[in-house]
Amino acid sequence: MNPPEEYINNNLREPGQGVSASDIHKSQFNGTNLSEINSLDRVRDILFGNQVREVDKRFARLEERLTKELTNLRDETKKRLDYLETYIKKEIDSLTERLKNEQLERDAGVKALAEDHRNLSISLEKKIAQFDEQTTNSQRELREHLLNQSNSLQDDIRQKYEEIIALLERESQELRREKTDRSQLASLFSELAIRLNNDVKS
Repeated sequence: MNPPEEYINNNLREPGQGVSASDIHKSQFNGTNLSEINSLDRVRDILFGNQVREVDKRFARLEERLTKELTNLRDETKKRLDYLETYIKKEIDSLTERLKNEQLERDAGVKALAEDHRNLSISLEKKIAQFDEQTTNSQRELREHLLNQSNSLQDDIRQKYEEIIALLERESQELRREKTDRSQLASLFSELAIRLNNDVKS
């Protein structure tokens, strides 16, 4: 007896899958034995075998293609990662070298700046020392000039004082001499007056 069409449609599956526990349960439930199920597999293979095998071939080709694509993708990814690693390494080396050069330039600049600062300090100290020496010399010359001016002024004052004293002495002598002459003249007048008086009485 052939199985019902509904039973065939509900239990068709791909080759190689065999009979599942649910199929056995259904076959037992519908009163169908295991030989009928095997017959159903043969029928299914006759009806759909070529399509299933074609699908399997397509899946195999697709799997092979995917495997090849994955291999190519893995190789390309590895190549790009290697390139990226090399690029990053070169960039890091370049950056390290540039930082090293900048550090050397900075150290040289700091050293030159320190040298300029030292030279400037030495020059400033020399200028301060020269200024102090010039100031000391100027003060000494000024003191000597003031001393000379003071001595010269004292000499002039002393000379003027001596001249004034000498002039006063001469004036005093002249006054004394004039006073003496007046006294003698008064005596002469007195004597003359006495004589005249005597002459008048006699």
